[in-house]
Amino acid sequence: MTFQEQILQGIPNTLPTPKEFNSDINHAPKRKAILTNEEKKLALRNALRYFDSHHHKTLLPEFIDELETYGRIYMYRLRPDYKMYARPIEEYPAKTKQAAAIMLMIQNNLDYAVAQHPHELITYGGNGGVFSNWAQYLLTMKYLAEMTEEQTLVMYSGHPMGLFPSHKDAPRVVVTNGMMIPNYSKPDDLEKYNALGVTQYGQMTAGSYMYIGPQGIVHGTTITVLNGFRKIKKSPKGHLFVTSGLGGMSGAQPKAGNIAGCITVCAEVNPKITQVRLDQGWIDEKITDLDQLVSRIQQAKQQKETISIAYLGNVVDVWEKLDEENIKIDLGSDQTSLHNPWAGGYYPVDMSFEEANNLMAKNPKLFKEKVQETLRRHAKAINKHTSKGTYFFDYGNAFLLEASRAGAQVMAENPSHGREFKYPSYVQDIMGPMCFDYGFGPFRWVCASGKAEDLAKTDAIACQVLEHIKENSPQEIQQQMADKIQWIKGAQENKLVVGSQARILYADAEGRMKIAQAFNDAISRGEIGYVILGRDHHDVSGTDSPYRETSNIYDGSRYTADMAIHNVIGDSFRGATWVSIHNGGGVGWGEVINGGFGMVLDGSIEAERRLKSMLFWDVNNGISRRSWARNDEAMFAIKRAMKAEPNLKVTLPNLVDDKLLDSF
Repeated sequence: MTFQEQILQGIPNTLPTPKEFNSDINHAPKRKAILTNEEKKLALRNALRYFDSHHHKTLLPEFIDELETYGRIYMYRLRPDYKMYARPIEEYPAKTKQAAAIMLMIQNNLDYAVAQHPHELITYGGNGGVFSNWAQYLLTMKYLAEMTEEQTLVMYSGHPMGLFPSHKDAPRVVVTNGMMIPNYSKPDDLEKYNALGVTQYGQMTAGSYMYIGPQGIVHGTTITVLNGFRKIKKSPKGHLFVTSGLGGMSGAQPKAGNIAGCITVCAEVNPKITQVRLDQGWIDEKITDLDQLVSRIQQAKQQKETISIAYLGNVVDVWEKLDEENIKIDLGSDQTSLHNPWAGGYYPVDMSFEEANNLMAKNPKLFKEKVQETLRRHAKAINKHTSKGTYFFDYGNAFLLEASRAGAQVMAENPSHGREFKYPSYVQDIMGPMCFDYGFGPFRWVCASGKAEDLAKTDAIACQVLEHIKENSPQEIQQQMADKIQWIKGAQENKLVVGSQARILYADAEGRMKIAQAFNDAISRGEIGYVILGRDHHDVSGTDSPYRETSNIYDGSRYTADMAIHNVIGDSFRGATWVSIHNGGGVGWGEVINGGFGMVLDGSIEAERRLKSMLFWDVNNGISRRSWARNDEAMFAIKRAMKAEPNLKVTLPNLVDDKLLDSF
């Protein structure tokens, strides 16, 4: 069968032969055994309902084995034989190019070069799934191939509920992931209901089909590292940044360190993913011995090198060793998947990777104790370095949150509302006031043709637009504009593409709208193929996350999720091709609500109308909320937006003189 024929058949009538387990692929760890016997039966019923009843006797033993062996039913037998990657949009069997674009993005999220655990349909973060099983994938691709512009596909946490009558201006797909009743949003609830096959952890861009490989976070990490060094008034050259994690998202850190120009040491316990990052050129060197690491850092400092070093081992050992050797760490952070601490997101010290994985599956209680013990040691070592002048920030991965729950010494001596921890979130000190409050966030696009020359043309278009905008930009955002122009000019030489021909660029509403308009015009002239717009959920408006995206909101509303919900509702009727809303994300199940979108540009007048309407709202919704929280930069930005758009009228806060409250 051709690729197109396989897509159109969906779940095959004749079952394919079972697949051999490929040990060369990076696989998800075994999940916690949490179901009762009756619940296991329910999980099996739930899985078998995808298939005609005459297949049930054949599939039942396999599904029992998968549930017992891996803790989940992935339906490995149904994994397609064709290569998984983002094909040019013309190669997809579809009745509408909007649906074909979504198929392209789904396959990109599952590309072996992109996905962390591709056979388990997990894109990044240890549990960020596109789907829960392969039947869902096959059925979804078939629905997309059959869809017309008068239908909308409804996705319930990986499950395609079906095609519903709709209209041309409605989203083609509406996605939800993990949207639990609040009282059922604890970590073990995820394990249970995911094992039952009724919900999944979509992370942010994994379950919303908008991940573009580690490039997506390289830009944000580069901005963070650059501004981190600016904050401590040091040049990155010859200075040391220490962190950990080389997985799907965190793998961006060493590349970002190189672009910023510092010495980066990034620890990782997984040998396979460390080798992948070395082979991809995302790290320069791999070191397995601590003494050798110390020597190499000293050499790099002396010669003021720009270099990224992966240490294959636990980051706690690195922090402790550098303290013993009195090696100065200038910037410190962590980007292990601590939103998922008990299922492979963070590993105990003084154990091998294999030993830890075995303990995780066989004795989860002891594994949790070992993780919390490691967090206490980790924090203790960080505290020693910060007492010597290290600037440490939480990189939004729930490090401080989980360390505090483990009893580590990370709480502020004099806490204030929103400043409970000893160390700031990177959003509180850097990304919030410097980017999000001004409206700058991770705008991104994918060239649907799959052509590198189209990406080069869009880079040039975006750069030209930004340089023109910068000429008339106020002083308050000149640094941001300069950073973005420098980024886009260096994008090609830094070889950031992994998977689809995609680019990320931090831009504000004006930048996003004008760049998108320029793309649409170029498509209309036949200069480039279709372009798919999107963004990370980690943005100005898309996410309500009290320990990350909204951590610099201090009016008490950071625990509310009105912004994210309004954002996805507003995007859906202003022209998005697809929308998504999730529980979870990078800080943990039950800790955040986040949403995203995708938009296909086809060169039409309709696309121009949609991009102007939706992109303006998508950014200014968040600036308005940040302004109401009395954030100075956001108040500046929303006043500027109202001046540019007479139909925008936002409620502004009246400021209170603090002296009036001093006697209270």
